[in-house]
Amino acid sequence: MFLGVSIVADRFMASIEVITSQERQITIKRPNGEKITTTVRIWNETVSNLTLMALGSSAPEILLSVVEVCGHNFNAGELGPNTIVGSAAFNMFVIIGLCVYVIPDGDTRKVKHLRVFFVTATWSVFAYTWLYLILAVFSPGIVEIWEGLLTLFFFPICVGFAYVADRRLLFYKYMYKRYRAGKQKGMIIETEGEPELPSKVDVEMDGKILNQHGEGFLDGEAGLDTVLDEDEARREMASILRELKQKHPDKEMEQLMELANYQVLMQQQKSRAFYRCQATRIMTGAGNILKKHAADQAKRAVQHNICSEVSVSNFSCTVLFDPGTYQCLENCGSVALNVVRQGRDLTCTVSVDYRTEDGTANAGSDYRSTEGTIVFKPGETEKEIRIDITDDDIFEEDEYFLVHLCNVRVVPEGASSGEANHVDDPAGLGLPCTATVTIFDDDHAGIFSFEEPAVTVSESIGMMEVKVIRNSGARGVVVVPYKTMEGTAKGGGEDFEDTHGVLEFDNDETWKTVAVRIVDHEEYDKQASFFIQLQEPCWDSRRRTEEGDGVLTKKEEEERRIAEMGRPMLGEHVKLEVIIEESYEFKNTVDKLIKKTNLALLVGTNSWRQQFVEAMTVSSGDDDDDDDDDDKCREEKLPSCFDYVMHFLTVFWKLLFAFVPPTDYWNGWACFCVSISGIGILTAIIGDLASHFGCTVGLKDSVTAVVFVALGTSVPDTFASKVAAIQDQYADASIGNVTGSNAVNVFLGIGVAWSIAAIYHHSKNQVFKVDPGTLAFSVTLFTIFAFICIAVLIYRRRPAIGGELGGPRIPKILTSCLFFSLWLMYIIFSSLEAYCHIQGF
Repeated sequence: MFLGVSIVADRFMASIEVITSQERQITIKRPNGEKITTTVRIWNETVSNLTLMALGSSAPEILLSVVEVCGHNFNAGELGPNTIVGSAAFNMFVIIGLCVYVIPDGDTRKVKHLRVFFVTATWSVFAYTWLYLILAVFSPGIVEIWEGLLTLFFFPICVGFAYVADRRLLFYKYMYKRYRAGKQKGMIIETEGEPELPSKVDVEMDGKILNQHGEGFLDGEAGLDTVLDEDEARREMASILRELKQKHPDKEMEQLMELANYQVLMQQQKSRAFYRCQATRIMTGAGNILKKHAADQAKRAVQHNICSEVSVSNFSCTVLFDPGTYQCLENCGSVALNVVRQGRDLTCTVSVDYRTEDGTANAGSDYRSTEGTIVFKPGETEKEIRIDITDDDIFEEDEYFLVHLCNVRVVPEGASSGEANHVDDPAGLGLPCTATVTIFDDDHAGIFSFEEPAVTVSESIGMMEVKVIRNSGARGVVVVPYKTMEGTAKGGGEDFEDTHGVLEFDNDETWKTVAVRIVDHEEYDKQASFFIQLQEPCWDSRRRTEEGDGVLTKKEEEERRIAEMGRPMLGEHVKLEVIIEESYEFKNTVDKLIKKTNLALLVGTNSWRQQFVEAMTVSSGDDDDDDDDDDKCREEKLPSCFDYVMHFLTVFWKLLFAFVPPTDYWNGWACFCVSISGIGILTAIIGDLASHFGCTVGLKDSVTAVVFVALGTSVPDTFASKVAAIQDQYADASIGNVTGSNAVNVFLGIGVAWSIAAIYHHSKNQVFKVDPGTLAFSVTLFTIFAFICIAVLIYRRRPAIGGELGGPRIPKILTSCLFFSLWLMYIIFSSLEAYCHIQGF
């Protein structure tokens, strides 16, 4: 039964992970006026941990208490309340003690959200102190309506206090704060201190002005810092990709993406719900979530490559120009245009018509108007169209005309090319189906310029080349000096290599290229610029020397005068701005990886089919991570004997709860409601079985609850906290949520059950009686031991140890032994009091 509860609770926690992972888009306006659209979590992390997350981990205990009261004619029972206290003791002492011990010697884990931890720890101790006051002080032996309702109302009050501590509201807003971005998306870390920002730094988010003190932040997310956090995540992803490319230079980008995705998922801070799902699935033979995901991604990549290779050859027969642009000199005589046929069937005969069309060049004076039909016979893939060009001695601008393809058709055998036909697989026009022919004037030395005033290049381009165009003539040999100039991009090999030189245009040569080497830093977000400057062009010095020798005749002087009219000059764009941006492919890869690092995609499901397949599949539960072998993330290990045994023990429950709606339905809420109903039904059965078990072996319900039921309901949390302590860089997910869960157990488990019972008895003009004896003693004992536990954890933050978890070997062992001893003493003293061997209340 406990395995069944664990499995349905796994579905419940998966729905919570999906619900709390919901995001929304916001628009942020930076102080410089730049607008940025980003995504933030809808749920505040602290609120979700104390509400849905705590409810998920404590649902069996809470529902057991409610079901017991409702099932016993609204009379108090011993099983539910004592299970809550016993579970709290197990969580506080055994789970934290285990987490302290499993950290490798010398390593430590600290609670990051210390303010929230202090608040929840205080409320945790207060909750059990309040429970004692209800039982033994305010109205001994009787629970009144106001006591039950106030206990229930303490739950939202506790959440509110934790939210205030996390968001630094109320008195916090009068303190100076510094912000820095956390590594998890949407998480902002603040520290008190002197302000580092200017006095007037306002950020506009969704139309609201957010000042430097953080007033006006929405849903617990700091506007500008959320962007900084997202930028940091992208930079970290880019850094991981760079390291993997250096480590595995022979791997393709898809393989590197899989390795990076696995590495980021391993390092990413995870929620309590994820660790609970991970622990349950490893324990029941469903496998390691992260390694299964990595293996599935590798399989999909292989299948995608196979499908891509098959689909490449699946296109129709097309006719097109290759290339689509042509240049020629005015004195070339004619220009040849290349037409190609592509497709899977080259055995048929295909014909296509073509015709010319005026642009700035006019048919007759600049070129000869041409039209006709070309025929591709079986096996032919290329044809040529020739257009005659007209030469003259008049200075004129460069001109162009167009050549169009049209009316492509398949010609059956025995038919002429002009006959209409209908075939099952007709040919068609490809792109480009129009060619542009530019005619360069050759009666002038030329006007030299870049094609455009600015060009943007990727930093991964290596050697960039830009064209220097020679327009309005191409007569003579001309030299054009050039050099690079720094802008925001630095030369000398930092962002680009300094370059200078001379371009020598031969007679009738219309373009040259300038090459500059760009240095690739593989940055995610980069924008820097430098300039390439063209200097005054001139005739080739050798030609000028030859012309200057001797005395010129009158005819030669006239020729020189005419030549000077056509001397080379600079055009409009003589200074080219080169903007270096991050690699589009690299940035796109990082963005895709960022989207794939949502843990809700790993624990959630999108169909019933997927759920039944997973229910019937045995997977390896090996969670040993070897960071030195990245290829392990692509290989899923074979299940062990333990995995098969646990799978066959739980396969009934897996199939049963595969009927729970997938987490994709209603954003997880359908799964949430059905799962919690399933937990309630199972806990009702567990309550009856526990009572019968106690009667059979001669144990009181209070002892059965404290020892066996509390242990059974807390096993998944134990594994989850162990995994979280080892894998997470902070202690919040492993022990930070224990105090919150303990408080929620009382406020919801006791508050709901006793409020319902008190109201029911009041409607019958009766009082709701609760025997304070064993429960009050158990609560008092737990509260004293909890003070000791929290004090030890706070002491361990001293530099000598360094954190709540781990530390040097001797202090670590002593702490774990102390916590285990506290739990054993709690069990022994509670049991002795239950059997009246020691005096209680």
